[in-house]
Amino acid sequence: MEFNALDAQREACEAYVASQRAEGWVPVPDRYDDGGISGGTLERPALKRLLKDIEFGLVDVVVVYKIDRLSRSLTDFSKLVEIFEANDVTFVSITQSFNTTTSMGRLTLNILLSFAQFEREAIGERIRDKFAASRRKGMWMGGNVPLGYRVESRKLIIQEDEAATVRMIFDRFPSVGSATTLARTLNAEGVTSRGGRPIDKGYLYKLLSNRVYIGEAVHKGTSYPGEHQAIISLDLWNKVRSIIAEDPRKRAGHCRRQTPALLRGLIFAPNGYAMTPAHTRKKGRLYRYYVTTSVQKLGPETCSVKRLPAAEIEAVVIDQVRKMLRQPEIIVKTWAAARVEDDAVTEGEVRDRLVEFDVLWDELFPTEQARIIQLLVERIEVDVDGISIRLRTEGMTSLVAEMRAQATLGRAA
Repeated sequence: MEFNALDAQREACEAYVASQRAEGWVPVPDRYDDGGISGGTLERPALKRLLKDIEFGLVDVVVVYKIDRLSRSLTDFSKLVEIFEANDVTFVSITQSFNTTTSMGRLTLNILLSFAQFEREAIGERIRDKFAASRRKGMWMGGNVPLGYRVESRKLIIQEDEAATVRMIFDRFPSVGSATTLARTLNAEGVTSRGGRPIDKGYLYKLLSNRVYIGEAVHKGTSYPGEHQAIISLDLWNKVRSIIAEDPRKRAGHCRRQTPALLRGLIFAPNGYAMTPAHTRKKGRLYRYYVTTSVQKLGPETCSVKRLPAAEIEAVVIDQVRKMLRQPEIIVKTWAAARVEDDAVTEGEVRDRLVEFDVLWDELFPTEQARIIQLLVERIEVDVDGISIRLRTEGMTSLVAEMRAQATLGRAA
């Protein structure tokens, strides 16, 4: 504004100082204006400059329009008065005449300050009441804007590109059942938060618990219908919340029992046909197999390896992959490929990451184990005499890059 309340108050104070010119009063050239900052705090830049100038002996009299322009806190004002008295500085309010050098003046000052503090607290209560009433009407009252929305005219509007990410996270969580596993997968896919930061399980839990996504406004734990549109359906929200409400240990066990077909699309029979996952149930127990597709379509005589127990062949493949990743020639080959993307990576880093992967394998959920096997293995060929495994060099490079990124995030945290 060209002319505001601070300007009007300064003109009044300058006129008062001019009237005291006979007493030797001269206004200092500096201005000590803290526009837009509450008088309920001493953390104000101009006020700090004033106190420093007082300590340096540059100010003899502090002139204000009203005492609450200096402070609205009785405790804070008492501290300021002590500083004034310690430096022989007189305090003058041009609209509230009193002298702080007398006991009556100090009493008058305390009474006025008490009313000023009461006014500040009353204003705060009115603001809080207005905020609560607005939230009950479902209005957006500021704060961090949730992923999937933007603010226009003080209303939440759906941001479609971000909303698609939110829907994807809600859709995938029930099948994964683990925020830790989902966070790893999202990071591997390059999905980030609005600020470009990697997504961790804490971020996911906060997102999956935000009732804004079902069109509600929350104030102090109570939900109200919001003015904005929902991104997530109530059925999906309830499904996700029921999973989160489950005991974490039980949920982890459930995720581990959901064993995916680890070698789907990777394993091939001697005749070149793919082997596909299959299962049967006997007396309540589940038996999983990999069956040659030619046997299913053309008959058992088409292949010497008709079917394999899934758990046994998967264990053999995992064991062989873990051993291969520790072999020096594999480490060197992976390092050479990794240097193409980042010439700063060292052979020792590659070795450490692959050894670390071997240690952490048993702690991974089956869905994550399946993702990594699909990343590392190009083809598995089965014969009556054994199996051969072909690794993906680019997959090993990607795995090393993922684990380096995770290690960097761990150090940063």
